[in-house]
Amino acid sequence: MKLKLLIIGFFLISFVGNAQQEAQFTQYMYNTANINPAYAGSRAVLSALLMHRNQWVGLDGAPKTNTFALHTPLGEKVGLGVSILNDELGPSTENTFSVDLSYNIPTSETFKLAFGIKGTVNLFNVDFNKLKSFNQNDALIANRTNIDNRFFPNVGAGIYLYSNKTYVGVSIPYMLEKKYYDNDVQYVAGERMHIHVMAGYVFDLSSELKFKPSVLAKVVKGVPLQVDVSANFLFFDKLTLGAAYRWDAAISAIAGFQISDSWLIGYAYDKDTTRLGNFNSGSHEIFLRYELFKNYDKVIAPRFF
Repeated sequence: MKLKLLIIGFFLISFVGNAQQEAQFTQYMYNTANINPAYAGSRAVLSALLMHRNQWVGLDGAPKTNTFALHTPLGEKVGLGVSILNDELGPSTENTFSVDLSYNIPTSETFKLAFGIKGTVNLFNVDFNKLKSFNQNDALIANRTNIDNRFFPNVGAGIYLYSNKTYVGVSIPYMLEKKYYDNDVQYVAGERMHIHVMAGYVFDLSSELKFKPSVLAKVVKGVPLQVDVSANFLFFDKLTLGAAYRWDAAISAIAGFQISDSWLIGYAYDKDTTRLGNFNSGSHEIFLRYELFKNYDKVIAPRFF
């Protein structure tokens, strides 16, 4: 237990002293609305997603993330989305509320190019009483004052080129780099701008089997490049099985099942490939998606992203 506390303590020191990074998801291909505002309305139906991620299970203070995202088309050209994200890490809790607006332009008979903007309100909390210290006289902890609902607005933007089988997107969900301070005007944490680049394609291997490779890269100044690569197979338009690899970080198993035309459930398990993997039992991620169809012709060949 002491070793686990030391590890998470080291992680939290890095968090407090350097940069607070955005929440990550293994099943990002289903949670694109959280990353790219241009995705809003692209599925041509009202789509609602609920996702939970429990990272590094067994490690005290490990991240827990919950998100709800809803988006819908408003006519042929405009899409609207709203999302709520709750992220817990050690003594900190962050709640993010976002509104997305997109506008798409047909570029051919099969492709559309969408432009999106995101408006965000962030509430940040730190309860230093949750920290466990081996030195009761540690001034770093003793002299800190809790942070309660520190307010920070932000804006983001993205572009998204897509068809029924292909997508390519570039986005910056949060453009304004922010710093958090405690009541003594001391630096606590900051968040830097993240550039997301994503792409995917659906191969029809047969009438009963589809294959979709996808990739998501995150570029952050001062942080190593993060690349997620996944390969999913869709059987009979019902069962999804696949695997993913996060560069120098984790390997994942992914599964999903189309319960009905409207309901989709998915699960992912991550196993760390770093030394941190020796001290936790992996990460679990589950989501549930509901879609309201007005034109049932659209459910015959459901989009795989």
